[in-house]
Amino acid sequence: MLRYSTVAMWFHWTIAALVIANLTIGLFHDALPGGSMSAHKAIGLTVLALTLARIAWRLGHRPPPLPATTPGWERGAAHATHWLLYILMVAMPVTGWMMVSGSATRRPLDWFGLFDLPYLPVGPQAGGIGHNAHAILGWLMLALVALHVAAALRHRLILRDGMLARMAPALDR
Repeated sequence: MLRYSTVAMWFHWTIAALVIANLTIGLFHDALPGGSMSAHKAIGLTVLALTLARIAWRLGHRPPPLPATTPGWERGAAHATHWLLYILMVAMPVTGWMMVSGSATRRPLDWFGLFDLPYLPVGPQAGGIGHNAHAILGWLMLALVALHVAAALRHRLILRDGMLARMAPALDR
């Protein structure tokens, strides 16, 4: 079975770990230490940068084709889920950035304390739209991540078709 490139795997697993970390921080930030939201913002903007790089890579490097035996409904679901995840990996950080930029009480925006990041030129109304969109998109991201993980586990544990090995460098082939 054909596999993804090492670069594609690196993007996938790095962004996946950051997205899961940020979903966790976003859901449980009230119970976490005070600096967690600063890290949340920095991780989100890192996801944005990596996702844009990943999309650029993806446009120049086609993924391996799905096996010919993959049912049409599964192909459609896989493509739709992947592109929705790409859209969310851009929209989530942008709406969060809008929310922070349009807040009446701006809090520091930096990248892990190493350097300051600019605010977007938006006002409070756009900040409010960003806040509402960020919350809704966060729940959608959580649902799609859960669906993606469930599909990978289905392929690995139920179908045992080697599909997960296409993206998992450590799995036997």
